[in-house]
Amino acid sequence: MQPFTEEVIKIIRRIPRGKVMTYGQIARLAGSPRGARQVVRILHTQSEKHQLPWQRVVNGKGEIGFKDEFSQNLQRELLENEGIHFNTNKKLDIQKYAFEPLP
Repeated sequence: MQPFTEEVIKIIRRIPRGKVMTYGQIARLAGSPRGARQVVRILHTQSEKHQLPWQRVVNGKGEIGFKDEFSQNLQRELLENEGIHFNTNKKLDIQKYAFEPLP
């Protein structure tokens, strides 16, 4: 496994219930500031294997990144069950729910 992938997995595992991180934020912390798309790929391929809390990762606008309605609704439901609220534009308050891990 590549060091970047290992670091992304470690970071995602640390996101606590009721908090979120963005793809870009995770990429920066893992050492690749322009690696947000790689984070998406890692989530897609490694979430089940490593039991990652994939639902806690959103885009930089506070939106769910999935295009299909089923996945959007599932992620939203999981986040709402953790106490995260969405506004009428289907966005969450990224400032309010952001997780900033210590180095």
